[in-house]
Amino acid sequence: MKLTHREVDGIMILEPRGKIMGGPDATLLHDQLHDFIKENKKKVVINLAKVDWMNSTGLGILISGLTTMKNNGGELKLANVTEKIESLLTITKLITVFENYDSLDEAIKSFS
Repeated sequence: MKLTHREVDGIMILEPRGKIMGGPDATLLHDQLHDFIKENKKKVVINLAKVDWMNSTGLGILISGLTTMKNNGGELKLANVTEKIESLLTITKLITVFENYDSLDEAIKSFS
C-alpha cells in the first residue's frame, strides 16, 4: 500500500493506493493518524477510490484508525468505497460503524 495525504478546508484526506493487508500498512496508517492528532487535525477522510483489495487485517486497520480518532476527539469517515470493500463492510456489519460517502466532496461537506 502507498499512502499519501493532503488537506482540504482543514480536513485531512488520506489516500491509500493498492492493497491494504496489514503488516507495514497498519503502522503507516497508525503513524499518520497520530501525526494528525499531534497537529490537532482531527477531521479525517480515508479516500478508498484507489484501493484494489483489502483483507480482514485491512478492515482491522480501518477500525483501529476510527477508534484512535474517536479516542482523541476526532472523526474518521470513508469516501469512494469500492464495491468489493463495501461488500466486506456489509458482511462484517461494519457498514453501520463507519460514516461512508459516495464521493470525497460529500465526505468533506459532512463535516460542516
